[in-house]
This record gives sequence, structure tokens and C-alpha cells, in this order.
Amino acid sequence: MRVLALGGPGAVTRVAVRVAAGLRGVREIVVAGRDLDAARALAGELKGVPVRLGVRDVTGGRALAAALAEADVVLNMLGTHHRPGPPVLRAAIAARTHYLDVCDDWEATSEMLGLDAEARAAGVRAVVGMGASPGISNLLAARAAARLDTVTDLYAAWPADVPGSDAGRAGLSGPDGRPIPAVVHWMRHVSGTIAEIAGGRPVRRPPLRPVGLALPGGREGTAYTVGHPEPVTLARSYRVAGESAGLMVVTPGTAAYLDVLRRDIDRGRLTPATAAAELTRPTMWRALRAAVRAFGFKGPGSLPAFFAVATGVADGRPATVLAHLTGTSPLLQGMAEATGVPAALGLAQLIDDPGARPGVHPPEAAIDHGRFFADLARRTGGSVQVAVETA
Repeated sequence: MRVLALGGPGAVTRVAVRVAAGLRGVREIVVAGRDLDAARALAGELKGVPVRLGVRDVTGGRALAAALAEADVVLNMLGTHHRPGPPVLRAAIAARTHYLDVCDDWEATSEMLGLDAEARAAGVRAVVGMGASPGISNLLAARAAARLDTVTDLYAAWPADVPGSDAGRAGLSGPDGRPIPAVVHWMRHVSGTIAEIAGGRPVRRPPLRPVGLALPGGREGTAYTVGHPEPVTLARSYRVAGESAGLMVVTPGTAAYLDVLRRDIDRGRLTPATAAAELTRPTMWRALRAAVRAFGFKGPGSLPAFFAVATGVADGRPATVLAHLTGTSPLLQGMAEATGVPAALGLAQLIDDPGARPGVHPPEAAIDHGRFFADLARRTGGSVQVAVETA
């Protein structure tokens, strides 16, 4: 298959392309993006599968249409945020090219899921949100929900600054010192209102709502809501009857500082971009406000860093199922690995059987979670595994 990789080569794209170059069935990769010098350097690093340069303009128009027409599948790594997904997916459907992205925006995800009928009519299979969160988080939720006959509540959580995550502010800025786009978009996720499920129905709530959890194995603690797509897709996939939300596992100090930024964004004192700059280089005034507020925020306690938990009924009895990652790996310590590796492993399944289920799907509806976690364990030398516990 011929793979068109858009967004390169940024850090996430470099990881995804390196892994994709070793996949069975890939016979050529075209790397497209504005920085063709960097794309040329990446092409020179890879051995085996031919890698060539593509178009500079990857945002739309005739150049993108022509590049898509030559590809069997497009790996859209232009960004986790809301802008790049829908227009590229529409272009892919028009070109009858299969599609996978790492979009973590719930609004864009909803828009792309709305293209399902068009994709099915074109015979295109599209997987939306196959990174870390969403992506790994969705497949952990699938592993947990598989143990239940009916699902009441379903939460998916990812680590922000707790042990085992990509802690610290070093990775939040680019070489120029400015916040990377993913951090700016994170500020959108923690301001305004976000999508959740309550009573089995979609609702809009303010983010950073504390959710106390008591999990199997005696684990307990508090995580905080964030505007990711998991509740939008998981509620559809598993008919959630109660609550569902995307959660962050964060320390009280970080939760308090994010809450200070959230309030100032909502009051018009900051934009997502200026809030992202404040996150990477906190001002004394906001840091002091956060320090005072931190005493009112509960900590993660003994919660795992990366997990999903489902409650419901199994064999006629109430049950709670926890699925979580165990072990240590660069996968949990950097955004590029945590996003790029899952994208490439999801791409492997798309390549193996692209015409199996045309339409637009979230990860839990398109990716075999058993195979994915087996592939992930092999990729990390066995250092990352999945544990499933029931109470």
C-alpha cells in the first residue's frame, strides 16, 4: 500500500512514519508538509520502504487532492486539534482514499462522524482519533466494557503530570520557545464547556470537574474532566446509560493552575494561546493564585496513570472493571511516542483489511484491541502491558 503521511515531519509524524515504514504491506510512504527540508532529512533516515517527498500545501485544494488520488491510505498527523481533520477527511472521501488521524477534539470528531454515510458510499474506511487520548484510552475502555453485559458509567483517563507521564514543562514548548499547538489546544479543552454524558444523554459542562473514583484492587483517588472525544464516541459504541467523561490524572497543584487559567480564559483575560504561554512560563500572580487554590483540589491518590473504568452488570450482578497500562516505557513519557506509535499500530490494522467496514469510526469500533495491545507490548519489548481487574 502507498501511504500519504501529512504533517511532516513534526515530532509525532516522525515517530509514526518510522514505525509505519516497518509495517507489512507498506510499499511506499509519501511525506508531505510545509518543511520539505525536514521531510527530506526524515526520508534519508529510513531504510527499506521507499520514502519520497510530497506536496508542501497539505491543507486542501488541488495539490492535496492529487496527492490523495495517488495514495491508498492517508495518515493525517497535521494536528491533534480541530482544524485539520474534517477538510482532509472530506478530501480523502472524494479521492476514495482510506484515512486515519490523531484528532483529540470532540467537536471535530462529531463533525467527522457525521461523514459516515458519505464514507460508506465511497467505500472509504476512516478511523478518527487513534493516538494516546483518544486512541489507547478508547481501547482500554473497550477492554473494560467487554467484561460487562450492560454499561452504566464509562470513564477514560490519561496522565498529565503524575509519575509515569511526560511530566514537566520542557516538552510544552517548541525550539522557538513558544507553546506547541497541542498545548494551545489543551487550553481549549480546559475552558468553556465540554461534552460529557449524564443519564445516558449528551450534556455540556464546565471542565476540570473532580470525579472521585474507587477502583478494583483498592485503588482510589480523584481525576478531573477534560474536553476530549471519548465520551462522545464511547456512549455511542457501548450505550452508556449513566455517566461518561474524559479524565486527566493530575496533581492538585496542576489542577489548581489549570483552573486559574480556565477562569481567566472564560472571563476574556486570556486566549487559549496566551494561556498556553502562561502554562509554559507561569507568572508569579497566577502561580500564587493557584498555590492558594491547590488546597481545595484532591489528588490522584493510587489511581493508575493511564486507565479506563466501566461499571455495569455482568452475569446479572453489579461489576466494576478497570483496564490500565502497566510498566514503564518512552510511550508514557513523551507526546511524540504516545501519539505516533498508536497511530502507526492502528494504521497496521487499517492496511491489513481496509475494506472490511467502510465508514467513519472511532478507535473502539474499528481497531481490534486484543491485537493492538499485543502489538504494543511487542513494540515496547514487553515493558507495557494491559491489566484488567474486576470487582
